[in-house]
Amino acid sequence: MQWNWQRADWPNFKYDAESMASIEQKFLQSSGEVIGAVRHFNEDDGRQLRIELLSDEAIKTSEIEGEFLDRASVQSSLRRQFGLDTDDRPVRPQERGIAEMMADVYQNWAAELHHEELFRWHSMLVAGNRHIDTIGAYRSHADAMQIVSGRLDKPVIHFEAPASRQVGTEMEHFVTWFNRSGPDGQFPLQALTRAAIGHLYFESIHPFEDGNGRIGRALAEKSLAQNIGQPSLISLAFTIEKSRKAYYLELERHQKTLDITDWIIYFSQTILEAQQATIGRIAFFIQKAKFYDRFRGRFNDRQEKVIARIFTEGIAGFKGGLSAENYISITATSRATATRDLQQLVEIGALTRTGERRHTRYTLQLQN
Repeated sequence: MQWNWQRADWPNFKYDAESMASIEQKFLQSSGEVIGAVRHFNEDDGRQLRIELLSDEAIKTSEIEGEFLDRASVQSSLRRQFGLDTDDRPVRPQERGIAEMMADVYQNWAAELHHEELFRWHSMLVAGNRHIDTIGAYRSHADAMQIVSGRLDKPVIHFEAPASRQVGTEMEHFVTWFNRSGPDGQFPLQALTRAAIGHLYFESIHPFEDGNGRIGRALAEKSLAQNIGQPSLISLAFTIEKSRKAYYLELERHQKTLDITDWIIYFSQTILEAQQATIGRIAFFIQKAKFYDRFRGRFNDRQEKVIARIFTEGIAGFKGGLSAENYISITATSRATATRDLQQLVEIGALTRTGERRHTRYTLQLQN
């Protein structure tokens, strides 16, 4: 098996640039929609929207790697990073670290890429991880860096990255390529093409002991932001996580070749889907603000807690809808009280009710 980095013309990726013209244009148009939607928010709402979008991305980019974080803790840490009021809830190192990295990507998107920036991200991500030998630097272990699955006695090798002794040179070339391919570089590439190549290129080097996927997606965010001239707030990890298996299959397939037209098209379509997800989530945020305006002062403490919990679930809400059992569990109240509270929420138009008896479910009554 010959990997892409073992080929004689590595890292000269080949692709059909003409096939990307229409999709690149669509990306720029959708970027305008996102930017326009965000500009309608006042300063306070804009800050809250940023926290919600970045926290969702932080959680999803970690879930792709099999790590599950507490949303409230990530949001608390993000608020601290942006100098906003926060609570004193305990935050685990992994939640604080991903929040620090997301804030750093957001705030320093315009700066040229440097090794030190990548080292800083890595130090944030793996803080407190006792299983990592090298933190805040490229890997140096002698063992092969492999992506494997299956049984220990019969592993399936999906990819093997360059040996650690090659990483310094490979990353010097990568950083140079990243900066030269930017909008102000010597050889600028269009937004989607650059982000797609950059992500595959970085993941193929796999320069760190751990955290390569999360840092690689952060690099795609930085790349897109540079091409559109401001943070994209794109729901990239949110979108990738929904089709994680396809993402890994496409990566594996294109780490065996330098002909990557199909990869660029796949990754570009994922970015376009992510943009639409962002637009949908912005619309949901607007609906949430309108909802609270309509019902301000009309909920008791129990109802307030449940409504906030439903909104925390995001656009999809509770799977299958809110049940009386959910309400009782969240509020630690009696069934009779839960029934009265839910009935009142239906009567004032905050919730809609479907089903009967044990199949009764409640959903938010939102307005566009």
